[in-house]
Amino acid sequence: MTTQPATADTPQSSREFVKAMTLTDATMLVAGSMIGSGIFIVSADISRTVGSPFWLLMAWVMAGVVTILGALAYGELAAMYPRAGGQYVFLRESMGPLMGFLYGWTLFVVIQTGTIAAVAVAFGRFLGVLWPDITPERFGWFPQVDFNTPGGAIQLGLTPQRLVALVTIWILTWINLRGVKEGKMVQTTLTVVKTGALAALILLGLTIGRNPEAIAANFSAGNFNPVAFASVFPIAFGAALVGSLFSADAWNNGRGIQHATQDRVASAFAETIFGPVGASIMAIAILISTFGCNNGLILSGARVYYAMAKDKLFFARAGNLNRNSVPSAALIAQAIWTSLLCLTGTYGQLLDYVIFAALIFYALTTVGLFRLRKLRPDAERPYRALGYPFLPALYIFLATAIAVILLIADKTRAQALSGLVIVLLGVPVYFLWRQAKPASPR
Repeated sequence: MTTQPATADTPQSSREFVKAMTLTDATMLVAGSMIGSGIFIVSADISRTVGSPFWLLMAWVMAGVVTILGALAYGELAAMYPRAGGQYVFLRESMGPLMGFLYGWTLFVVIQTGTIAAVAVAFGRFLGVLWPDITPERFGWFPQVDFNTPGGAIQLGLTPQRLVALVTIWILTWINLRGVKEGKMVQTTLTVVKTGALAALILLGLTIGRNPEAIAANFSAGNFNPVAFASVFPIAFGAALVGSLFSADAWNNGRGIQHATQDRVASAFAETIFGPVGASIMAIAILISTFGCNNGLILSGARVYYAMAKDKLFFARAGNLNRNSVPSAALIAQAIWTSLLCLTGTYGQLLDYVIFAALIFYALTTVGLFRLRKLRPDAERPYRALGYPFLPALYIFLATAIAVILLIADKTRAQALSGLVIVLLGVPVYFLWRQAKPASPR
């Protein structure tokens, strides 16, 4: 990295990233990318799946535990390889170029782009609170295709909500094409606002929105029961983790969160306290949250394709930086594919694709931590994973177990299998790419 700005006369292939991110900026990037739309939406679907306030809470607790365990392991890898590409670099160094490519391939095809698409669709969904004409109903003039899968009906086409999603994706891509300083300014500002909105939501739930009757009903012996579940419940619970895990990527209200309109839990909660005005205020806060989340995802995702291109494992142009020192071709390619994904599935279906594929590589990256400890014992490690080897091993077990459950559960099987196929398709693509463009030495 360099502090020297690129000029119009500097060749694209020789430009380097500008070192413009401070610790505060990096913290806001991570926090802003994690706090997006999921936490305000997925509680409704989780509640319908598990059918108990206790297990709803446990889904969020489990997601938090798994996320923290993964972060502790990833910290060592990030300290060893502080360069553009992140997890792609970790897998390449620990498991070889094939595994690194499979991650980058899957990231582009479904993980990063699918997450951006899901969050963008959520933006359109909450904008519908302020503008009722923005509905999930498809335009009749746009081509449509319907087909059923074991995971649910797929309705291809363009809706007002998806159209809004497309607009937000391209606006944020344009902002990030202007430079990292512009991107980080948007990210920091929106993260502060969204964190405040989330804190307000929690405070309201504990004070003004406190409903003694609802609390008594939810925590009664018949509802809040941690032991009364059938033998198949662990599979249902594992499938329910899709939403909470995605969010780590508003619990109760008078009507019941299972029945919130279009699963807009936070807006439904605010509406029960303040009426329509409350729903609108909360919708605005969530729009800010989702916008900021996608800004961080768009900014970071393109850096992986840049690193792949430098290894000649992605289109060469993605490895060039424009005059603003950002990978413009990678950003544009990401936006194009994400736009197509917006037309292919609902919010929930996109989550199922994303989480299964992501879990595979989370577990493999942590396995890579063990490999690097053996292969490069003398390498500089500014930070060592806390609780090694027990906590990283626990994380591998939990991530793998959840991925297996997603393959077994009826609700998520179709999307999980599709995610697995996407990962495996990367193997022949890798060898074909290597044959056409041998990787350059690093």
